[in-house]
Amino acid sequence: MLLEAREGDETFVFTAAAASVQVQVEPVGRWFEAFVRRRNRSTSTSFQELEEEQESSEEEEDEEFQLEEYPMLRTLDPKDWKNQDHYAVLGLTNMRYKATQKQIKAAHKLIVLKHHPDKRKAAGEQIVEGDNDYFTCITKAIEILSDPVKRRAFDSVDPTFDNTVPSKGEGKENFFDVFTAVFDRNARWSSKKHVPKLGTMESSFEEVDNFYSFWYNFDSWREFSYLDEEEKEKAECRDERRWIEKQNRASRAQRKKEEMNRIRTLVDMAYSIDPRIKKFKDDEKARKESEKKAKADAKKREQEERERARQAELEAARLVKEKEEEEAKQAAQLAKKEKEIQKKAIKKERQKLRTTCKNWNYFADDESDSVKMMEEVEKLCDRLELASLQSLNEILAAGSKDDSKTAVEKQVQEVNAQLQRERDAEVQARQTSRSADQASGGGGGGGGGKGWNEEDLQLLIKAVNLFPAGTNARWEVIANYMNLHSTSGMKRTAKDVINKAKNLQRLDPGQKDEINRKAFEKFKKEHTSVAPTIDNAAPSERFDAAGSDGNAASWTTEEQKLLEQALKTYPVSTAERWEKIAAAVPGRTKKDCMKRYKELVEMVKAKKAAQEQVATKSKK
Repeated sequence: MLLEAREGDETFVFTAAAASVQVQVEPVGRWFEAFVRRRNRSTSTSFQELEEEQESSEEEEDEEFQLEEYPMLRTLDPKDWKNQDHYAVLGLTNMRYKATQKQIKAAHKLIVLKHHPDKRKAAGEQIVEGDNDYFTCITKAIEILSDPVKRRAFDSVDPTFDNTVPSKGEGKENFFDVFTAVFDRNARWSSKKHVPKLGTMESSFEEVDNFYSFWYNFDSWREFSYLDEEEKEKAECRDERRWIEKQNRASRAQRKKEEMNRIRTLVDMAYSIDPRIKKFKDDEKARKESEKKAKADAKKREQEERERARQAELEAARLVKEKEEEEAKQAAQLAKKEKEIQKKAIKKERQKLRTTCKNWNYFADDESDSVKMMEEVEKLCDRLELASLQSLNEILAAGSKDDSKTAVEKQVQEVNAQLQRERDAEVQARQTSRSADQASGGGGGGGGGKGWNEEDLQLLIKAVNLFPAGTNARWEVIANYMNLHSTSGMKRTAKDVINKAKNLQRLDPGQKDEINRKAFEKFKKEHTSVAPTIDNAAPSERFDAAGSDGNAASWTTEEQKLLEQALKTYPVSTAERWEKIAAAVPGRTKKDCMKRYKELVEMVKAKKAAQEQVATKSKK
């Protein structure tokens, strides 16, 4: 309870109080149930008394079962108690593992009242002394069944349990009737309390999958210690007890493995013939096929769309191209038409000019002047454009003879002056080219500042023929070939060879003919006994050479082809090879063919040597 604030004290509000909440509470639990019972009975009996009353009622209910006396009880051998059915001994044949401890105690109490040796002895029955009486079997039965551990061991090897697994033929006809009972029977071994049922044909996929997942991961509490062949309590020493335990563990593990294999076989058999599994697989297959078909249809539609778009683009491009071609065609036709018109107009103006000049007798008094003026008029017709011709014809048509002559002579002077300028420009260009050629050959052509002599020029022409366009590192190979065969001692580079080859191309025909003629004369002098050939003496067509056309003994292209074919047809191993080769080349003797072959071999070797040397330099 808060005290009242005194005078001068300060008060503070820290937080507001929460509003009260009404909560509805439902009373539950065993104490509430006991209260309800007392209230209904109008009594104040305590809960402990009610529990005792409930236990007594449960005992009465447990005692309300009927025992089935084992008919073979009196014939049991006490020494073979391990092989007896303990539930049958106590009269619990029907209840077996479902019997509670209270029922087991009650059954034992009733069976003892009837078969105890003292009771039987009082009834006048003769009793076997010691442990040989069958009552020992009753004692062993209650000893095992009243102990949870020993009872579980006995239940694991219950002799009445059916361990068989249905065959495929048995379960295929009525799968649910057969396998439901088998799985329910084996569910007693599960360590987990809630065991899923097999279900029916209408069970969902999740239910079926949960069922088989449970059984494929089945956790069994079944153990086989009851079947141990040796009892470690009978061992005389610790080592023997350990050995017995080891043997028992091994046998238990083997039986446990066999049990799990049995369960796995049962589940595999059920799964293989379960009609729902087949139905689910068919549904899944149909679903995948449907998805696959849908994807294929979508892909096909996409391809069709792309194809239509591509066709549309192609069609648009075709239309544009056709339009452009049509426009170009029309432009060409128009240009051609205009050209024809202009050509006709020029022809007309030229004819008009010729006619006018002819009418005025070409403005000459004698025949020689007339002929000269005629040439000048033709020159005007060739050189003047349409506009100039029209202007000149207008002057000629409107003026007198003297005026016309003056106009024609003036126009002739202009045309001659233009021709002279063109000739002067051409001469100047030729002189410039020749000066550049001389400068390149004399000082800047390479090779230590020395020029190209006739022998080097002839060797360059031969090398260009020997290594045509397309040869790998062609100009390096040509330079190397010249350095190997030149007698001048000058070392040429690829750049020098390229520059000189270009200069030779720009030479006028007179100079090229002179170089070719000198090369051919030198060849004839060096090869007086060998006919000149195209390959080693004739200048290259690249330089417009005349060749050795004037020599009757030269090898023609056709003869060269025949020789090459004969060399392929008659290999080295052929008898009388060169006679047959000479016979294949009309007009050639055996000696001619052999000499030609040697020349070809030398050229090929030289070519290979030049190429190999260039390749070696490039690698370095």
